[in-house]
This record gives sequence, structure tokens and C-alpha cells, in this order.
Amino acid sequence: MLELRNISKTFHPGTVHEKRALQHMNLHLAPGDFVTVIGSNGAGKSTLLNAVAGVWQVDEGQILIDGKDVTTLPEYRRAEFIGRVFQDPMMGTAPSMLIEENLALAMRRGRKRGLKWGITAAEREMYREKLANLGLGLENRMSDKVGLLSGGQRQALTLLMASLQQPKLLLLDEHTAALDPATAAKVLTLSDSIVQESNLTALMITHNMRDAIEHGNRLVMMHLGKVILDISGEEKKKLTKSELLDRFAALSGVQEESDAVLLA
Repeated sequence: MLELRNISKTFHPGTVHEKRALQHMNLHLAPGDFVTVIGSNGAGKSTLLNAVAGVWQVDEGQILIDGKDVTTLPEYRRAEFIGRVFQDPMMGTAPSMLIEENLALAMRRGRKRGLKWGITAAEREMYREKLANLGLGLENRMSDKVGLLSGGQRQALTLLMASLQQPKLLLLDEHTAALDPATAAKVLTLSDSIVQESNLTALMITHNMRDAIEHGNRLVMMHLGKVILDISGEEKKKLTKSELLDRFAALSGVQEESDAVLLA
């Protein structure tokens, strides 16, 4: 569903600020894969997600989604088949619009929209059912403005909006980093449910080693713009934080004493 072929990205080339963010990186996600991506600051995690989303073009290599070469497609063109949830709960929704209006916009993503568009009774009932599945009581607040919601509620709504049309690829960009631990755990549980129930292919960036281990079926570790570890299945299920740190030290040649040092 996602294939990265030898992609590279350098910022400010030829200057004192030159930064090689991605270096001939290769990665393949099969349909239904839920991959968590972890690594130290400067490893290239955010650059990876932005390159896949089309925020900026890679310098070399190819990006394919469901077999289609999207390497040169701009961000708005890729939005037809990519859903994304950002770190900031304020992004991804229109705060001055109603909850049901935000959902209607998400439902019409990729379609031509004119000046006339409305929400049918059938659509409204579908939105109510999907909101009820979140377990946050939002199904009873569909006429409330999104700006009135808490950060966790907005993030849960954004997650629903991003997956409403069952995108070919769901990008979760540290989407719980700005939430308190209890709310973050709730949003992660919702993420698992939505990905599994809709059989989505997902890529989740996180700084939390426990979350990277406990969620998804694969774990990818990055360092200096490359993948240095890719584990899945039973091996991933048995992995511990200390073992992950040991693997990082062995593979990167950098000795880290704690997850705070590795992932801060």
C-alpha cells in the first residue's frame, strides 16, 4: 500500500545549515499494516511523514501508494487517498463550524464541491452512529461548534474525519503528544479500533516507546534518515523498552541511557 524507494531529502543544501533528513530510505507497507515509527530527534520521522503526505518533494527516489507513483503529486492531490491526524489538536478541523459540518466536509474530500451542499438525514444518522462509537457523547452535540471541544475530543473527531472515507493510507503524526496521559490512551485505543475495523494501512510517528511497542503490528526505528530496525509479529509483542534501547545502541553506535535521552 505504501512503497518508498530510495528516497532522500536534504534541507538547505550547500550551506552551513545543510541537513540530510532522509538518506536513501526504503520502506514497504503491506495493506493492513499498522506501523509505529520511533527514533531520536533528527532521525527523520517528521520528514518521512511530510514527504509521504506531499508537504515537500523528495530530492530523489520514488513514493508509491497502492501502486500509483505519487512522487511529484502536490499535497492537495494526495489528500484524495491520504488521511492525516496532526500533533496539534487545533489542526485538522474547522473550529467555527459545527461538528456535523466538519464531518460533512471530510465526507466530501476529493469530490468537487459547489456553493450548494447540505447534510441529508441519512448522512446525519451515519455521523451520529460513528460519533457514538467514540464513546465521548459527541453524538449528542452534533450542532456544537468544534471550537468548544476539548483537545482530546477534537483529536478523536479529527481521527474519525481522517478515516471517514477509508483512505488508502492513514498518517498519525504524534497525534497524542499534546494530550494528557489518560486522554492520550483513549485516543490511541480509538486509533487501534478504527484501523482494525476498517482494515486501514497506517503509519504512526511517536516519541513514546511503550506506545510504539504496544500499538500496531510493526515497529520501525529510524536514525540519521535511515531505517535501522524493522520488527513485527511475535518478536514485536515480546519486545521491552530496555531491549529496544539496547537494539538502538547496538545498531546506531550511540549509547543511550534512557528513553528520555533517546526520544526527547
